[in-house]
Amino acid sequence: MNIKKVTRDKKKYIGLLLLADEQESMIDRYLERGEMFVLEDGADGGAKAECVVTRESECVYELKNIAVLPGCQRRGYGKRLIDFLFAHYPGCATMYVGTGDAPSTLSFYKSCGFAESHRVKNFFTDHYDHPIYEDGIQLVDMVYLKRKR
Repeated sequence: MNIKKVTRDKKKYIGLLLLADEQESMIDRYLERGEMFVLEDGADGGAKAECVVTRESECVYELKNIAVLPGCQRRGYGKRLIDFLFAHYPGCATMYVGTGDAPSTLSFYKSCGFAESHRVKNFFTDHYDHPIYEDGIQLVDMVYLKRKR
């Protein structure tokens, strides 16, 4: 297993990015100002997971996008990326992540040490050009979770 930083041609991973954020114009809002990391594994050495992180202020970062290929989920790749981020950013006192109100996603982040912080009402209905569904639930509010070091 190898995690590498991607500094150029980040859109090469658009397929993975769109798994976590299904509107490309929303990805474009953070992709270039964020740092991208790709987890490669297996005999083919192919990308199995990715994440994009932005520095929001001194000691505060936000996980903007994290995705694992559907056939590779539940193998620890997402958790491995999150653990890597805290090692990679030793000055990170707080990391935020915004997500929808899907139980499986909230459960994943809580298992990685995140706790609910706040919500942004109507985020998905106000900022996306189509309804977003996860686990059969229409996403309306953005749920922010945070993890403190």
